Amino acid sequence: MSTLTATTAVPSTDALGTSAAKARSAVLEEQILKDPGRFRILTGDRPTGRLHLGHYFGTLHNRVRLQNLGVELFVIIADYQVLTDRDVADRLTEHVEELVLDHLAIGVDPERSTVFTHSAVPALNQLLLPFLSLVSVAELNRNPTVKDEIAHSRQSAVSGLMFTYPVHQAADILFCKADLVPVGQDQLPHLEITRTVARRFNDRYGNGAAVFPEPDALLSEAPLLLGTDGTKMSKSRGNAIALAADADETARQIRGARTDSERHIAYDPAGRPEVSSLLLLAALCQGRTPEEVAEDIGSAGAAALKRTVTESVNEYLAPIRSRRAEYARDRSYLRRVLREGNERARAVADATLAEVREAMNSHY
Repeated sequence: MSTLTATTAVPSTDALGTSAAKARSAVLEEQILKDPGRFRILTGDRPTGRLHLGHYFGTLHNRVRLQNLGVELFVIIADYQVLTDRDVADRLTEHVEELVLDHLAIGVDPERSTVFTHSAVPALNQLLLPFLSLVSVAELNRNPTVKDEIAHSRQSAVSGLMFTYPVHQAADILFCKADLVPVGQDQLPHLEITRTVARRFNDRYGNGAAVFPEPDALLSEAPLLLGTDGTKMSKSRGNAIALAADADETARQIRGARTDSERHIAYDPAGRPEVSSLLLLAALCQGRTPEEVAEDIGSAGAAALKRTVTESVNEYLAPIRSRRAEYARDRSYLRRVLREGNERARAVADATLAEVREAMNSHY
């Protein structure tokens, strides 16, 4: 890819080419299988509520897969970024601990992966200042993901943190020099800003050396799971099945899930999205195709479909819930996981910031 100057526009998702990103991801997956230890991944979540099945099948199980293959995994709990679209960070300590619990329960190993919080790593956040000097207001304003987030913001006025969100994410990724970032297609513009920041910093301050890598997107075919009300599954809409939910709560939510009036159950995402989403959920839990699950149910109707989904989800989540309950009994262990992860992240960030200062001739 050609070098961009400070006035060159950041390419849009269309310019990047989603098909090209998918092709590149396929190559990267082959390279990971051959030599996983050469890769470092940054991923994470905002602590705004309990993680749910959409998160799990969309990203969480993939983090564990990559960790178990031997990739170095950094998981950021982005507590500062809670403030991007809300005025205050409600119940932040509780939500941070819930995220740690969810990650431990699904199999993230704090001995092999680094779990840390934004606010505990000052050097990471300090990178935001020089990075902001490398992008223009016009580039941030054109970012389609920022536009969408602003449109759905909970704030009456857009904060500066919301506007600079992509550059803060660049600091998240580049502080540890991650070379792979698992993202969905909608996050490609954010990642391209990270690549632009890395490229421009190297051009301006690197003296021919690459201070930062230009990280690649690792696209996955995340399944589209609708919430129980037939809309996008979301923490804030109360339509998601949380990993922390018990079997009875899960059963109640699935019983109330929206379906349709047709008795014969068939997988038709375009024509019957609510029924198809439930079939897909059962199929993911069973390790089968949604068509196979639909064939088993046949003309038994929505009640049989919901029973199948409930049984499948509860059976699949049983070991995760068991581990979660065990970890929840020892809150001191959760704090130790974070403390040790924060210490490791700080050491990495301090070294990177020292390198940045040296490159910028501001190492006094």
